Amino acid sequence: MNGMHFEDFEAGQEYQHPIRRTVTEMDNTLFSALTYNAQPLHIDRHYCATQTEFGQPLMNSLFTLGLMIGISVTDITLGTTIANLGMTEVRFPAPVFQGDTLHVVTKVIGKRDSKSRPDAGIVEFQHEAFNQDDTLVAICIRQVFMHKKTAA
Repeated sequence: MNGMHFEDFEAGQEYQHPIRRTVTEMDNTLFSALTYNAQPLHIDRHYCATQTEFGQPLMNSLFTLGLMIGISVTDITLGTTIANLGMTEVRFPAPVFQGDTLHVVTKVIGKRDSKSRPDAGIVEFQHEAFNQDDTLVAICIRQVFMHKKTAA
């Protein structure tokens, strides 16, 4: 697998992920159904057209978060992640609508050796998702427990 190891990351690195993804009504409906989220903001077009300021369904924000992180995996962490440790500062500064095309940028903001495992370290990433107009639509800081190439 082509994921990078702990040693490969340095603070300040930036990755412009080449995968772009157009989100669809099916994505929104299926994700909302799978997570038992019956919020009409996501699944009721008439409600959104008549009762909201947006006039159309919003993409489920947790779908957007998952897609943003998922787009980064192939380029940087495929097969080298031990576990996600947490996500902080998750924000959605602009809405995502069905038909928007998202692209993602990941920045390495820090890293440290694991205190309990010599064969691992923790890398902190900042993921940002942008729509087709380059409007920032999602951002989060993610702490990832990563394999090292060799034990210390």
